Amino acid sequence: MSVDGGRAPTLLDPLRQRDFRCLAGGRMATYFANAMAPIVLSFAVLDLTGSLIDLGIVVGARSVANVALLLFGGVIADRLPRRLVLQGSSVAAGLAQAVIAASLLFGFASIPVLVVISVINGMVAAVSLPAAAALVPQTVPHEMIRPANAVVRMAVNAGMVLGASTGGLVVGFAGPGWGIAVNAAVFLLAGLCFARIRAARVAPPASGPARPLAELREGWSEFTSRTWVWVVVLQFLVINAVVAGGLQVLGPTIADQSFGRTTWGLLLAAQTAGAFAGGFVAARTRPRHALRIGAAVGAFEAVPLLALGTTSHIAPLLAAMFVNGVALEQLAVAWDVSLQENIPPERLARVYSYDALGSFVAIPVGEVAAGPIALHVGLDTTLVAGAVLVVAATGFALCSSSVRRLTVKPAEPRLPAGEVTA
Repeated sequence: MSVDGGRAPTLLDPLRQRDFRCLAGGRMATYFANAMAPIVLSFAVLDLTGSLIDLGIVVGARSVANVALLLFGGVIADRLPRRLVLQGSSVAAGLAQAVIAASLLFGFASIPVLVVISVINGMVAAVSLPAAAALVPQTVPHEMIRPANAVVRMAVNAGMVLGASTGGLVVGFAGPGWGIAVNAAVFLLAGLCFARIRAARVAPPASGPARPLAELREGWSEFTSRTWVWVVVLQFLVINAVVAGGLQVLGPTIADQSFGRTTWGLLLAAQTAGAFAGGFVAARTRPRHALRIGAAVGAFEAVPLLALGTTSHIAPLLAAMFVNGVALEQLAVAWDVSLQENIPPERLARVYSYDALGSFVAIPVGEVAAGPIALHVGLDTTLVAGAVLVVAATGFALCSSSVRRLTVKPAEPRLPAGEVTA
């Protein structure tokens, strides 16, 4: 793999591509807004009614709409120009948040209004997610796909961290109404970034009459025809459920019982720092069997679970979270590159939508199940058993020769300027 002068591409090389800069900036803004939205919306509901039931209904409405339409989001992203899908979904999300902000600032907010807008936000998020993931290989030459995915992951992580912290600050200083107004502006900024994308190294969008169910079946056939795809998705369906329950439910509980909430925030920051470091590693390496390595490092999801279940000392916990963050980026980049190199571009978004559905379904299952299991067998036992399950799921994936043998494709010659198809 090489760029000009025969050197290996770095993190900066994809950023020299105008379309990629716009995509990365748009995705960072989108994740910033998506991380900020639940925080400001939660406080808006609590200020409005003070009811945890109302809060669950409003937040849950978005999740239900998102899962229900995720597969059709892949169909739309494979049928229409992806940059237009992203631009339209960002503008729609911005306008929806602007309506919520106006309702809070001018005093006509109600739970039904918030539920309806949350459903709209869930719908547009379902459309944008597969389109964004599938657009990366259209914005850079083939030899830059790996560092490009690493940069996108770093932008996404930065967006989530900054969005969550900004949400808390704005709500604290100005209130939920202005917080959601800022959130709306960030969504519109993402739409502006996506609107500036021009090139597309892919076949034209699908033509002819829309056949959503038939196109879903085509995506499912593509998803199931490659063993390595559905095996790794099954692996992480299990891992996501275990980790969601272990870190998002049991982790804060243990923090309250032992080392405190401030330290828990520090542990999460260490995981994020590991993710940034992992992005640099992923961008600078190109292992021939990237998916094999990526699937294998899924076992590192067991490390923080084991640490939480066996010690309350800060140093090993910090190390466990940092190492976990580094490992996860290797998997994420290897997975994206494997899909983008091997799935036909005109079906890529649909495969991403099936992949995302597996993750989204697993997370609430793990979150709901963790508490009752821990009450029955104990916190430490639940965490250690979860770690064992993570390792077992990883072993299952590595038993597949399809996962072990998949290789990275060699770099292709770069297209001369002006020969990029529109």
